[in-house]
Amino acid sequence: MITRVLLVSLLAAGVLGVGLWLDYGAFLKAPVPLPEESTILDIPRGTSLRGLARRMTDEGILRHPYYFIALAYRQGDQARIKAGEFELTAGMTPVDVLARITSGQVVQHPVTLVEGWTFREAVAAIEAQDRFTGTLSDLSDEDLMASLGRPGEHPEGRFFPDTYRFPRGTPRLTVLERAFDRMEQILAEEWAGRREGLPIDSPYEALILASIVEKETGAAHERPQIADVFVRRLRKGMRLQTDPTVIYGMGDRYEGRIRRADLREATAYNTYVIDGLPPTPIALPGRAAIRAVLNPADGDSLYFVSRGDGTHVFSATLDAHNRAVRRYILGEP
Repeated sequence: MITRVLLVSLLAAGVLGVGLWLDYGAFLKAPVPLPEESTILDIPRGTSLRGLARRMTDEGILRHPYYFIALAYRQGDQARIKAGEFELTAGMTPVDVLARITSGQVVQHPVTLVEGWTFREAVAAIEAQDRFTGTLSDLSDEDLMASLGRPGEHPEGRFFPDTYRFPRGTPRLTVLERAFDRMEQILAEEWAGRREGLPIDSPYEALILASIVEKETGAAHERPQIADVFVRRLRKGMRLQTDPTVIYGMGDRYEGRIRRADLREATAYNTYVIDGLPPTPIALPGRAAIRAVLNPADGDSLYFVSRGDGTHVFSATLDAHNRAVRRYILGEP
């Protein structure tokens, strides 16, 4: 009698075990139910495997917390749960979820610095990214550069305009540091490939001129031509006479138009008044603008005037330039 009961018990246990194994196998292969096509799973630092499994079950992501725990132990991942934000997408199985949260492949949040922005516009964009930590806006330019290990240096133009991605909780100063390092790298690469004989004595002078080129045209194909005009003017000892430098020198006083008095104002940046380059860049130049000033087009132009559509008319003589001004600025036939 005892033997029969034991046999029945063993058979029942075996059936139950097979059923659990089959159910476990189905659990591993079935996509996890997500409330949307994708969801962000935020795992705080110090979260345990058991605590995470229970939480995902409570949120409807997992059907069985203990199956997920068993999977982690079976794969040796029980102590490899990473902290951070992880994106779960439709079709992911529990195996995929475990692989994602043990890989450290956290969500990267983008912040974009735009070509032609000023340094303070770049700082404002980084400050507006609420997933980052720390503050930049309360620091002076001097303090920010000192924090980057560049005390006494001017920040304008020193940060490469691009889209950068960082995980939640990244210090904002780290974002700025990467943009600074990226500009250093790009500038060194382009300087190494520069044309010989340019009237540009250092990478920093190239950065200054590139920032002016960046502000002068929105037409990418014109950058080498614009650069050629400025390089030729520098060779001849002519003043650059470029409006963006006037605007930068005016600072907050600029209200959308330049008056004759503004062109005559003796600021450090007004290239209608000063000889050569201004003391610092006036904006964040991209690689194309830097490359243009270090490898300008071959031409004979000394002047250019806007057509009003984002492009320019280039002229080699003052007479031709004045005709272009009368046509495109004054509207004369």
